[in-house]
Amino acid sequence: MPLEDELEPVGLIRQSGVVLRVGRMLLASGGGSYRVRIAMAQVGRALGLDGVEAQVTVNEIVATSRRGPIFRTEVTRSPTIGVNANRMVQLERLCSSLEPGVSAEDVDARLDEIEQTPLRYGAAANAFFTGVACAAFAFLNNGGLVEVLVVLVGAALGQLTRRLMIHRGFNQLGVTMVAAAVASVVYLGIVNLLFVAGAVDSIHESGYVSAVLFLVPGFPLITAALDLSRLDFTAGVSRLTYALTIMMSAALSVWGVSAVMGLTPNPTGPLDLGDGQMLALRLVASALGVLGFAVLFNSPWRVVLAAAGIGMVANVIRLELLDAGVIAQGAAAAAGLVVGVAANVVAPRMRVPRLTLCVPAVVIMVPGASAYRAVYFLNAGQTVDALAFGVQASFVVIALAIGLTVARTVTDTSWGRAPR
Repeated sequence: MPLEDELEPVGLIRQSGVVLRVGRMLLASGGGSYRVRIAMAQVGRALGLDGVEAQVTVNEIVATSRRGPIFRTEVTRSPTIGVNANRMVQLERLCSSLEPGVSAEDVDARLDEIEQTPLRYGAAANAFFTGVACAAFAFLNNGGLVEVLVVLVGAALGQLTRRLMIHRGFNQLGVTMVAAAVASVVYLGIVNLLFVAGAVDSIHESGYVSAVLFLVPGFPLITAALDLSRLDFTAGVSRLTYALTIMMSAALSVWGVSAVMGLTPNPTGPLDLGDGQMLALRLVASALGVLGFAVLFNSPWRVVLAAAGIGMVANVIRLELLDAGVIAQGAAAAAGLVVGVAANVVAPRMRVPRLTLCVPAVVIMVPGASAYRAVYFLNAGQTVDALAFGVQASFVVIALAIGLTVARTVTDTSWGRAPR
């Protein structure tokens, strides 16, 4: 009677399972489809496989592992869609450090260690730095001291709500709506109390949009654009659909609060500051905004600081170009190019994925306020205003993606070649 190994390619089954596990973990951490496929191929080669081919969406992978004349096709689905930059860094280092001939059991053991690594920041620190990021957004959106301080509180409580609910397994779209409602209601509640007490002379209604900008899905938006630039429509369209669904959920919640309170999220006029003051404050706000988002994405501290430096320079360049009369799309493309070049130079030297530097630096430039205003005016029946804000937001995101893509193409020869 033949042995089991002669009837069933047991070794291939184990190797294929490990390869698929790496892809699933990286996908659940926010990795783009291009990086997921590269990581799976690296692990496959180290295990002795002749090839690994994968089809990747926002939360699913279909992979075929080949060894000689036999092959195995498996399907896996990530139970969550989120971002964990620290895990991305760990997986990147694991995949690049594997030596040929490593066993599936050894790789599995190292994956167990990575999977058991706790989050770097507790709930309180995560919420606080999220509030800092949104407070920086509030200033960059022409908010004054009251908006900045109250947005910090509202956004922090909104993120704390989101984190606690996500970790308890609630539906992500419902969690997004609840978190947006908490952030905007807290903001408006505090400001109205200050107004009644005579501490402020208006309710500063424009600031409540900044209080929910932590819900902008930066990683899916940027990775969707990069996937589409490589003609990977399966991954790009699915990621873009997910990102737009999240933004729509948050925007509908903000619209509901606006309708109840009778508010209109109109843009605020520029602050009355001197050129030197404005430049200094923009530098500080840009750095703090990127830093806050990097912490939100669970990045290691050295990645946090590197991303903050890159984003600070790029965003101030964008704002100065806008002040000089450059159209928003042109300024965004230039800023995206600066971020992309800097990240593609710095990331390999730090041995971290480029996305961990690119996304926090770029997400502060994503026009989340315009996107939320577009949904608000659409629900209010003001089609012209909704179209204007929606088109503006779309063009700026496209321009940022173009800048990142051009930077990646000129600094990474493998990226510049047509996908196979």
